[in-house]
Amino acid sequence: MRGMIPAIAARSQRQREARVSQTKFDDDDPRIAHNRVWFNLARIQRSIGPRIARALKAIGIDDPIWYEILLEVERAGPDGMRMAELEGRLFVPQYALSRHVSRLCAAGFLRSAPLPGSGRARQLHLTPAGTGLHDRIWPAYMEAIQAEFAHRLTVDEAYDLSRMLIRLYP
Repeated sequence: MRGMIPAIAARSQRQREARVSQTKFDDDDPRIAHNRVWFNLARIQRSIGPRIARALKAIGIDDPIWYEILLEVERAGPDGMRMAELEGRLFVPQYALSRHVSRLCAAGFLRSAPLPGSGRARQLHLTPAGTGLHDRIWPAYMEAIQAEFAHRLTVDEAYDLSRMLIRLYP
Protein backbone atom coordinates (compact mmCIF):
# COMPACT_ATOMS: atom_id res chain seq x y z
CA MET A 1 0.00 0.00 0.00
CA ARG A 2 2.82 2.42 0.84
CA GLY A 3 4.34 2.15 -2.64
CA MET A 4 1.01 3.22 -4.10
CA ILE A 5 0.92 6.59 -2.31
CA PRO A 6 3.75 8.19 -4.37
CA ALA A 7 2.19 6.75 -7.54
CA ILE A 8 -1.20 8.19 -6.63
CA ALA A 9 0.38 11.57 -5.82
CA ALA A 10 2.26 11.57 -9.15
CA ARG A 11 -0.91 10.69 -11.05
CA SER A 12 -2.80 13.44 -9.20
CA GLN A 13 -0.05 15.93 -10.06
CA ARG A 14 -0.15 14.95 -13.73
CA GLN A 15 -3.95 15.34 -13.77
CA ARG A 16 -3.70 18.78 -12.13
CA GLU A 17 -1.03 19.90 -14.65
CA ALA A 18 -3.17 18.67 -17.56
CA ARG A 19 -6.21 20.51 -16.20
CA VAL A 20 -4.22 23.75 -15.79
CA SER A 21 -2.61 23.55 -19.24
CA GLN A 22 -6.06 23.01 -20.79
CA THR A 23 -7.66 25.92 -18.93
CA LYS A 24 -9.10 28.38 -21.42
CA PHE A 25 -9.78 31.96 -20.53
CA ASP A 26 -12.48 33.24 -22.84
CA ASP A 27 -12.74 36.64 -21.21
CA ASP A 28 -14.44 39.35 -23.24
CA ASP A 29 -12.22 41.97 -21.62
CA PRO A 30 -8.45 41.20 -21.59
CA ARG A 31 -8.07 43.24 -18.38
CA ILE A 32 -9.80 40.36 -16.60
CA ALA A 33 -6.42 38.56 -16.71
CA HIS A 34 -5.13 40.91 -14.00
CA ASN A 35 -8.22 40.26 -11.90
CA ARG A 36 -7.57 36.54 -12.24
CA VAL A 37 -4.05 37.04 -10.85
CA TRP A 38 -5.44 38.86 -7.82
CA PHE A 39 -8.15 36.31 -7.04
CA ASN A 40 -5.82 33.36 -7.51
CA LEU A 41 -3.18 34.88 -5.21
CA ALA A 42 -5.85 35.57 -2.58
CA ARG A 43 -7.26 32.04 -2.82
CA ILE A 44 -3.82 30.46 -2.62
CA GLN A 45 -3.10 32.47 0.53
CA ARG A 46 -6.43 31.47 2.10
CA SER A 47 -6.01 27.78 1.23
CA ILE A 48 -2.33 27.27 2.07
CA GLY A 49 -1.73 29.95 4.71
CA PRO A 50 -3.71 28.25 7.50
CA ARG A 51 -1.83 24.96 7.08
CA ILE A 52 1.53 26.71 7.28
CA ALA A 53 0.33 28.74 10.27
CA ARG A 54 -0.73 25.52 12.07
CA ALA A 55 2.73 24.03 11.54
CA LEU A 56 4.30 27.09 13.15
CA LYS A 57 1.75 27.18 15.98
CA ALA A 58 2.81 23.63 16.82
CA ILE A 59 6.27 25.00 17.71
CA GLY A 60 4.93 28.00 19.65
CA ILE A 61 4.88 30.66 16.92
CA ASP A 62 1.48 32.33 16.80
CA ASP A 63 1.72 33.76 13.30
CA PRO A 64 4.03 33.30 10.28
CA ILE A 65 4.76 37.05 10.28
CA TRP A 66 6.61 36.57 13.58
CA TYR A 67 9.42 34.88 11.67
CA GLU A 68 9.81 37.85 9.33
CA ILE A 69 9.66 40.37 12.18
CA LEU A 70 12.32 38.55 14.19
CA LEU A 71 14.53 38.11 11.14
CA GLU A 72 14.36 41.78 10.12
CA VAL A 73 15.01 43.04 13.65
CA GLU A 74 17.97 40.69 14.02
CA ARG A 75 19.35 41.80 10.65
CA ALA A 76 19.17 45.40 11.86
CA GLY A 77 21.86 44.62 14.43
CA PRO A 78 22.35 45.76 18.01
CA ASP A 79 20.83 49.22 17.40
CA GLY A 80 17.51 47.62 16.55
CA MET A 81 14.98 48.87 14.05
CA ARG A 82 12.37 51.58 13.94
CA MET A 83 8.86 50.24 13.84
CA ALA A 84 8.05 52.46 10.81
CA GLU A 85 10.97 50.98 8.86
CA LEU A 86 9.79 47.45 9.65
CA GLU A 87 6.28 48.36 8.52
CA GLY A 88 7.64 49.49 5.14
CA ARG A 89 9.79 46.41 4.64
CA LEU A 90 7.11 43.89 5.46
CA PHE A 91 4.13 45.69 3.88
CA VAL A 92 2.13 45.19 7.08
CA PRO A 93 -0.33 47.87 8.19
CA GLN A 94 0.76 49.73 11.33
CA TYR A 95 -2.17 48.48 13.45
CA ALA A 96 -1.43 44.83 12.60
CA LEU A 97 2.31 45.21 13.08
CA SER A 98 1.74 46.86 16.47
CA ARG A 99 -0.41 43.93 17.53
CA HIS A 100 2.23 41.38 16.47
CA VAL A 101 5.05 43.36 18.10
CA SER A 102 3.06 43.58 21.34
CA ARG A 103 2.61 39.80 21.31
CA LEU A 104 6.29 39.22 20.56
CA CYS A 105 7.18 41.54 23.47
CA ALA A 106 4.75 39.70 25.77
CA ALA A 107 6.34 36.40 24.70
CA GLY A 108 9.73 37.82 25.68
CA PHE A 109 11.24 37.83 22.17
CA LEU A 110 11.29 41.58 21.48
CA ARG A 111 11.70 44.78 23.44
CA SER A 112 10.08 47.97 22.24
CA ALA A 113 11.41 51.33 23.41
CA PRO A 114 10.08 54.83 22.68
CA LEU A 115 12.30 57.05 20.58
CA PRO A 116 13.04 60.32 22.34
CA GLY A 117 11.24 63.36 21.00
CA SER A 118 9.44 61.55 18.21
CA GLY A 119 5.94 61.09 19.55
CA ARG A 120 4.78 57.50 19.23
CA ALA A 121 7.78 56.18 17.31
CA ARG A 122 9.28 52.96 18.68
CA GLN A 123 12.63 51.21 18.33
CA LEU A 124 12.56 47.41 18.35
CA HIS A 125 15.31 45.23 19.80
CA LEU A 126 15.65 41.49 20.17
CA THR A 127 15.81 40.10 23.67
CA PRO A 128 18.23 37.27 24.48
CA ALA A 129 15.27 34.86 24.07
CA GLY A 130 14.51 36.30 20.63
CA THR A 131 18.08 36.28 19.36
CA GLY A 132 18.47 33.50 16.82
CA LEU A 133 14.86 32.38 17.28
CA HIS A 134 14.21 32.69 13.54
CA ASP A 135 16.92 30.02 13.05
CA ARG A 136 14.96 27.66 15.30
CA ILE A 137 11.67 28.48 13.54
CA TRP A 138 13.06 28.01 10.03
CA PRO A 139 13.19 24.18 9.86
CA ALA A 140 9.48 23.85 10.68
CA TYR A 141 8.58 26.75 8.40
CA MET A 142 10.58 25.32 5.50
CA GLU A 143 9.07 21.87 5.95
CA ALA A 144 5.55 23.33 5.86
CA ILE A 145 6.34 25.40 2.75
CA GLN A 146 7.91 22.41 1.00
CA ALA A 147 4.88 20.25 1.83
CA GLU A 148 2.66 22.78 0.06
CA PHE A 149 4.75 23.70 -2.98
CA ALA A 150 7.52 21.19 -3.78
CA HIS A 151 5.15 18.68 -5.39
CA ARG A 152 3.40 21.40 -7.41
CA LEU A 153 6.33 23.35 -8.86
CA THR A 154 9.75 22.40 -10.13
CA VAL A 155 12.68 24.40 -8.77
CA ASP A 156 12.88 26.36 -12.03
CA GLU A 157 9.14 27.08 -11.96
CA ALA A 158 9.44 28.27 -8.36
CA TYR A 159 12.24 30.69 -9.30
CA ASP A 160 10.30 31.91 -12.35
CA LEU A 161 7.17 32.48 -10.28
CA SER A 162 9.20 34.26 -7.59
CA ARG A 163 10.65 36.61 -10.20
CA MET A 164 7.17 37.40 -11.49
CA LEU A 165 5.78 37.99 -8.01
CA ILE A 166 8.68 40.27 -7.07
CA ARG A 167 7.71 42.48 -10.02
CA LEU A 168 4.34 43.02 -8.34
CA TYR A 169 5.82 44.71 -5.26
CA PRO A 170 5.13 48.45 -5.15
